Amino acid sequence: MLLLPRRLKRWFHRFTLADQSYRFLFEPGPEDEVVAVDCETTGLDVSKDDIITIAAVKVRGNRILTSEKFVAVARPEAKMNAEAIKVHRLLESDVEGGERIRQIMRDFLHFVGGRPLVGYYLEFDVAMIDKNVLPLIQIELPNRMIEVSEMYYERRYGNAQPGEQIDLSFVRMLHELGIPMLDQHDALNDAIMTAEAYVALKDMKERGVRFARRRGESSGA
Repeated sequence: MLLLPRRLKRWFHRFTLADQSYRFLFEPGPEDEVVAVDCETTGLDVSKDDIITIAAVKVRGNRILTSEKFVAVARPEAKMNAEAIKVHRLLESDVEGGERIRQIMRDFLHFVGGRPLVGYYLEFDVAMIDKNVLPLIQIELPNRMIEVSEMYYERRYGNAQPGEQIDLSFVRMLHELGIPMLDQHDALNDAIMTAEAYVALKDMKERGVRFARRRGESSGA
């Protein structure tokens, strides 16, 4: 099976969009705006598990627009995975009154529009979203993706020496950026913290600033 890069898929999907009312997804969003997104799920198997909460917050320049947020609780068909419950602490009784995922996806797509999506290990969240978007409009999300762990890696380890220990954990990244830790594994909190990391890392890149090296680390080239 031929796997196309997302940029080529975007070009192809522009002409194969089933519902033309969603053509706005291919239009550029407002200048210098992105959307930070996070999902909590019943488990980590994209083929079997479901989204239970999805949250997103808009970022304009270096401002996080917490007043322009999207939060939804879905009623999943899949059973809750015990390990997932330990992470997000949501029980089936907590989500049984949630909305149907199809309506949530409609609202989510209108909230996001053509803006780039920002996330931490965004590939999984997008795969879960695509799973539910495909039946709705017969294409995957066409939005550009911005991965904050890659931004952090470039600022923190871009000149690392062979053998240097690399830590891309969410907690470490926030600590080094001086971002207060909110209650983690809450979709909205995670989206807000991801947005804060994006703003800080984007600012570092624009100013040409890298993280100071820790004691014992080589300075690199």
